[in-house]
Formats: sequence, C-alpha cells, structure tokens
Amino acid sequence: MPSDGPLILAFDTAQAQCTAALLAGDRLLASRDEAMARGQAERLMPMLEEILGEAEIAWGGIDAIAVGTGPGNFTGVRIAVAAARGLAMALSRPAIGVSRFEALAEGIPGDVLASVADRQDHCLLQLLRDGTPLGAPFAREAAADLPRGCDLLCLGHQAENLAAELECRAGPEDTSADPRRLARVAATRLGGATGRPAPLYLRPADADPPSEPRPMLIDVA
Repeated sequence: MPSDGPLILAFDTAQAQCTAALLAGDRLLASRDEAMARGQAERLMPMLEEILGEAEIAWGGIDAIAVGTGPGNFTGVRIAVAAARGLAMALSRPAIGVSRFEALAEGIPGDVLASVADRQDHCLLQLLRDGTPLGAPFAREAAADLPRGCDLLCLGHQAENLAAELECRAGPEDTSADPRRLARVAATRLGGATGRPAPLYLRPADADPPSEPRPMLIDVA
C-alpha cells in the first residue's frame, strides 16, 4: 500500500466532463478524464472503480474523498456531491468539498483573484489569500470596486483582462477541472472540521435555488 501520504479519491462533474484521480500524498496513482456533456451519473462510479482497480486499492483503503462543489452545471454538481456523501456514509470516511475557486488557487501563496465562467459565460470571481476565501464570490462587474496596482494575481477566466483592468499580475487562464488539485486542497483539511460537502450554486437572484442533493446509496462491499 502506498505510504507517501493520505490516500484521497477526488472527482468532479461540475463541468462538461467526468474526471477523477487517486493520490497518495502528492503522488498520482491513477486518473481518468472524459469529456461529456451528459451521462456523468452513469459513468462516475464505474470510473472510480476503474481507478481503484488500476491502483490495486480497495474502497476501504482510501482515507478521504475530495469532491468539486462548483460553481458549474447544476446537475453535474449535484451528481458529484451526492456521490461523495454516499461514499462518505458507506465507508465512514470524510468527504471534503472544494470549490473551483479554491482549486484554481491551490498551492499559490498570497492574494489571488480566481475567476470562472458559468454556462452563460458570466464571469464569477472570488478573492483568496493563501488558498483561503476572503469572502463570498461576486460578479465580474464588482471588480470595478477593487483597488488598483495591488499585489494580486488573477487566475482563470479572463485573467489577462482582469489583470490589465486592476493593474496587477495575470496567471494561467485554464479553468478545466483537475482532480489532483482537489485532492491536494482536501489533504490540507484532513483532521479539521470540514462539514459535509455542499454544492456552490451561483445563479441569478430571481431564480429559486435548487434543493441540496441527497447522498447516493452506494454499495462498496
């Protein structure tokens, strides 16, 4: 059995893909990444079985579950969060939710402005310091109120445009899901009070928020 660190099974279906990975500390044991607009609910559990089989790890051998909580496709977020809750119940292991903003800022010291796009290509932002959110996410328009010329790194969707507007640094614009980042963020939270993972829904104020997903009933015997 790998002894590099905690065994964390991470997965994300918040975007048009189904992606998962198993890490032992920083070492990647197995992973899958498949583009799909639909069908994540049917594909996710077989994908996790494949990953564990490739790594020769039993379900009971994992130490924690990391799950992407969005923002993203409502159905996709619900699928992953429900699966994580079900696995946590079945295995008596912690399930740790990680937002797309937190994943973008993973491992980056200092102040970060993380940016993602929703399905309507609206830009959603969150400020983080050393990977920890400094407040709630906000709309692109509110960036006009941020100070100029500060020591801030813009990452993700429209990072270069944001950096030019705010007179700060720009980083990578890639916002594709990376389960390795989820696992690394989750590893920093092991042993702490994490609570159960919950979807991060960001939607127009005139829309009713969807109810939280129930955990999937999962047989991992």
